[in-house]
Amino acid sequence: MAQKGVQLYQETFSCPICRDPLKDPVTIPCGHSYCMSCIRTHWDGKEEKGIHSCPQCRQTFTARPVLLKNTTLAAVVEELKKTGLQAAPADHCYAGAEDVACDFCTGRKLKVLKSCLVCLVSYCEQHLQPHYESAAFEKHKLVEPSRKLQENICSHHDEVMKMFCRTDQQSICYLCPEDQHKGHDTVSAAAERTERQTELERSRLNIQQRIQDREKDLKELQQEVEAISSSADEAVEHGEETFTELIRLMERRSSELKQQVRSQQEAKVSRVKELQEELEQEIRELKRRDAELEELSHTEDHSQFVHSYRSLPALREDTHSSSINIRPLRHFEDVTAAVSELREKLQDALRDHWTNISLTVTQVDVSLPQPEPTTRAGFLEYAQQITLDPNTANRRLLVSEENRKVTVEGKDQPYSAHPDRFTDRYQVLSRESLTGRCYWEVEMKEGGWWFGGFSVAVTYKSIRRDGKDSELGLNDKSWALYCGRNSYQFYHNSVQTPVSGPWSSRVGVYLDHRAGVLSFYSVSETMTLLHRVQTCFTQPLHAGVQIYRFGSSAEFCKLT
Repeated sequence: MAQKGVQLYQETFSCPICRDPLKDPVTIPCGHSYCMSCIRTHWDGKEEKGIHSCPQCRQTFTARPVLLKNTTLAAVVEELKKTGLQAAPADHCYAGAEDVACDFCTGRKLKVLKSCLVCLVSYCEQHLQPHYESAAFEKHKLVEPSRKLQENICSHHDEVMKMFCRTDQQSICYLCPEDQHKGHDTVSAAAERTERQTELERSRLNIQQRIQDREKDLKELQQEVEAISSSADEAVEHGEETFTELIRLMERRSSELKQQVRSQQEAKVSRVKELQEELEQEIRELKRRDAELEELSHTEDHSQFVHSYRSLPALREDTHSSSINIRPLRHFEDVTAAVSELREKLQDALRDHWTNISLTVTQVDVSLPQPEPTTRAGFLEYAQQITLDPNTANRRLLVSEENRKVTVEGKDQPYSAHPDRFTDRYQVLSRESLTGRCYWEVEMKEGGWWFGGFSVAVTYKSIRRDGKDSELGLNDKSWALYCGRNSYQFYHNSVQTPVSGPWSSRVGVYLDHRAGVLSFYSVSETMTLLHRVQTCFTQPLHAGVQIYRFGSSAEFCKLT
């Protein structure tokens, strides 16, 4: 109940101007009540214009009403004060430094709920009610709170500016065309708004498209980050595995060398020890013989000496001294030299290949997709000179004009056999493989009375050269724009897409291989986009053309 009393107090016993409890309440002829000081101050401010109206219902009075205190209402207010139901608007309803303040409130002003473009006044919720309740305000335009209402008043005529001068590009009032803007191109502000609104919507569409493009670029960059990280991880992992494998191979070869050397060492040392034992045995035998001969040399009996000497066994021939001292001994110096040579070769190989590896690492490129040109001059910056490869031309096609023009002839041309030649379709491809960003134009000329049409295309070199699948656009390796009489069709992987646009005998082709963009343009005095493809090209492309009529020709234009 107390809360309802507070609400009743706020709605019934508060001054609509100051929003505080009524002080010395007065009731004017229309029946609305105000603080005596508030309504008096309000009317004093309007005195110069002789306006005496109710701030709420806007009823006007010919003569300024005499203000008399409403004693009954004053008594009720005083009684309510004694009950403690003193309720003022909540603090959050008052206008702060950043808020628009109500023009009608006196004392502490409330926040504005709406501004009126007709009254050029801002109203709080309470003072706005007449705009909702009275038919007199039906045509008033309410907008969000604004501090700039006075900017809508003409400084020369003190009238609302509801017109626009296109000559001077400024808002004016209805009197301005009679003097300062006489003879100027003027329209209503509403008409100018309608036209500018259309421009605004176009600008918004353009901005939204750019936002989508940038978001797409952002997504592609994120994918690029993920691809770079994944590729880097794979490269590091592969590098670690490769060098680990090389290290293991070196360790294995080192172990094998060690085993071979030790095995040879053991065998050679064993052989040397055998020779040592043989020599030691021979030395012992020689020493024993030397002792026998010395003892025999001291025999005094000559007959005994001769008999004993002749009975001595013959001395074995010396087999070691000459072989052991043939040359200076060489052991494993050759092995050391061979290992050193291997080390130098490996160092050279690592140095040379490491330079290539480092260059490959530093050549990783990241960049945003470049926007497609918007003018022919912009396209010509990417002009690509196209020359045709006679080895791909069908035998009924005559390639001429420095290999830039192709014409369908009535008989076979004396071309040599070649695996790249188209056999079933009147088609030819360019010599150049196309990557990056490039642009070229094809001029078509029909032969005879019947227009057979042309196909301007790009294709992977791996396209078939015979059969129906070899036709440009009828497979997953080529993209073709068919140019018929005053009509176009786009083909890829045998899927037909209708294309609309102005007919021209010259077609421009723009390719951004990295971005996966392929665009066809009708080229005359202006360039008109016919069809754009967004895909992912996995191989270099070749320009191509197909002609369907004898005597017709297509020429790749010189653009420089």
